[in-house]
Amino acid sequence: MTMIKLDISQNNFTINDTSLNFPIEIEVLDKILLANKRTVKKKHNIIYTWDDLGILAYSKNGQVVESLLLELKKGDFDFSSKDIFKGQFYFDNEEVITYYKTNKDKRVKLFDGDSNGALVLNNISVWFDSDKNNMEAIEIAAFKGVSIQKIPKDKYTIKEVNEELIEFSDFGFKLSIIQELMYTKEILEPKFDLFEFVIWYTKRDIDLEKEGYEPIPEVTQYFKDLPIPKKFATEITEIYQDGGNEIYMQLLRFGEGWEGYWDIENAKDAKHFPNLKKAILCYAKENVLNELNDMGIKSEWI
Repeated sequence: MTMIKLDISQNNFTINDTSLNFPIEIEVLDKILLANKRTVKKKHNIIYTWDDLGILAYSKNGQVVESLLLELKKGDFDFSSKDIFKGQFYFDNEEVITYYKTNKDKRVKLFDGDSNGALVLNNISVWFDSDKNNMEAIEIAAFKGVSIQKIPKDKYTIKEVNEELIEFSDFGFKLSIIQELMYTKEILEPKFDLFEFVIWYTKRDIDLEKEGYEPIPEVTQYFKDLPIPKKFATEITEIYQDGGNEIYMQLLRFGEGWEGYWDIENAKDAKHFPNLKKAILCYAKENVLNELNDMGIKSEWI
């Protein structure tokens, strides 16, 4: 197996001495990495996994990749690599993790609530996913600038709505609908961002690094209270549950994809959605699949 060496300098980004720029063609990566890869197709992107190398690549169109992920800890997702990254990675002529730990003043926050920060060089960002000082992964992508903005005082205040609302009996079902309306179709606003919410929330300090291993009560309550107007009901044609869905990543900072906090208990809420014809499930009790199929909604496990 080829030893992988990444190097980001003032003027270049290379993998095994081959110069690269984002987005990177899949064929080019294959020629450099010289290892077998798996392809996992998700609803909104395609993930390529080189199991023996501990490297993942994310693509929107299946032709070029927008980011790379080096896994330093084994994950439980279907796209997680079977082995961790054991290659070399140099940043400005120094081992990247050593550089990160000894140059705190050079870390750049890429988004509101980014407690880890990234290193940026040659218009490439290297972001570190760490848990209590233990590195779990490193993400490499084109640097798009810093997105920290002032948060409106009322952004996450639940407001009264003067229109008919959908009355849900099952929280898990409601979350699957929010995923479609808020993150897939982007018509339910505001689009919830966990890091932003933590900064916005003033009733107490929420420490994501300590509390992110369990659902945060204030976040869960926000989604329970969030009104869903009936006018959106006809927009729902399918439900697609996946451990990597944005809604679940917002609810649980350090989620692994196997949690059962949001299982759909029953399919009664499907009655609100006349155009719902298909459901792909992973967070649901066994009975839900049959109930949906009996209602004429073609359903299967992911």
